Amino acid sequence: MDLLNTLVDKGLRRELPTRDEALAVLATSDDELLDVVAAAGKVRRQWFGRRVKLNYLVNLKSGLCPEDCSYCSQRLGSKAEILKYTWLKPDEAQKAAAAGVAGGAKRVCLVASGRGPTDRDVDRVSQTIEAIKGQNEGVEVCACLGLLSEGQADRLRSAGADAYNHNLNTSEGTYGDITTTHTYADRVDTVQQAQAAGLSACSGLIAGMGETDADLVDVVFSLRALDPDSVPVNFLIPMEGTPLAKDWHLTPQRCLRILAMVRFVCPDVEVRLAGGREVHLRSMQPLALNLVNSIFLGDYLTTEGQSGQTDLDMIADAGFEVEGADTTTLPGHRAAAGGCGSREDGAPGACGSHEDGACGTHEGACGPCGGSAGEGAGEAAAPSRSESQGARTDLVAVRRRGAGTDLAPNA
Repeated sequence: MDLLNTLVDKGLRRELPTRDEALAVLATSDDELLDVVAAAGKVRRQWFGRRVKLNYLVNLKSGLCPEDCSYCSQRLGSKAEILKYTWLKPDEAQKAAAAGVAGGAKRVCLVASGRGPTDRDVDRVSQTIEAIKGQNEGVEVCACLGLLSEGQADRLRSAGADAYNHNLNTSEGTYGDITTTHTYADRVDTVQQAQAAGLSACSGLIAGMGETDADLVDVVFSLRALDPDSVPVNFLIPMEGTPLAKDWHLTPQRCLRILAMVRFVCPDVEVRLAGGREVHLRSMQPLALNLVNSIFLGDYLTTEGQSGQTDLDMIADAGFEVEGADTTTLPGHRAAAGGCGSREDGAPGACGSHEDGACGTHEGACGPCGGSAGEGAGEAAAPSRSESQGARTDLVAVRRRGAGTDLAPNA
């Protein structure tokens, strides 16, 4: 296909595709899918080889969020029967993080539900960062605490944080359809505060909330302009007890097309396959490794993922390798621009790989708040997919182990 050849050439040059080209990727047929994956895979290998970065989530505070993000099981008014607990103590969080590091995770993502941290919360998280880094030399730490106030990003960086995650989630035009307690501009401002403080920015999206192809292209182009080091791609997990519980719009094929489009638009950025991969990609997960260069190991914020060992086996069986702690994730030109691992003085800032982490698990989406699933102007929404057509509600399992419980974590 001329389209794919053009996109590969642009990706290898880090050149932005046109909107029409990005839309065309999403419109390709299932018969063309392997060609799309192969083309995007060339771009992925150019910048990241066959390395896969592992990230591990620790939910520091679960539930009890005052925001009204319709996709989130931790939202105000959620009926989802998730774990609810207040702040983990630093030693508890360190033990949880240690399990992920032992499983091969290079980055630990510390997430807390809520609109944003108080100064006291920043102190708590700073102590937790110090505890984790004191016991796990070389590990990257990404914080995901919601909307930041002035000076908080600098304090997190001084405490040793490498990155900050706050997802845009959806297009600006549809943002208010799902979240009313804060704005799209609020989220952009927080990402920019993190960047200004020298933290590696992580910001991504949630697909599957009824958005149109135009909405998806809008948010990915906005992310390209914002220029985070890491872009987590989440697929909505329709949780019982949330307003989007019946929104089953995704197929494995559509998920792969979305990931390919993100790779073409953000060719040299860490693209992370995040929440919902087990539910929506299912047996097609190994194919997605040709498009992304980062995944979460084990469980998410409020739902369970496949076993950590299964993740490791999948990576090996697909012919990929786990990225080591001594490897800089991002290609040299991005790391040299200030991304992770680019500081020679050893000072905290930008992770040791210019990627991100933070959650980005949609169902807690890292950085509480935010999302959108409205109708886009001039284009029909993605077709609904009923349970009778293959929705796998049996794959949605509420997390009952790890942080906040007495049971061993999945790592």
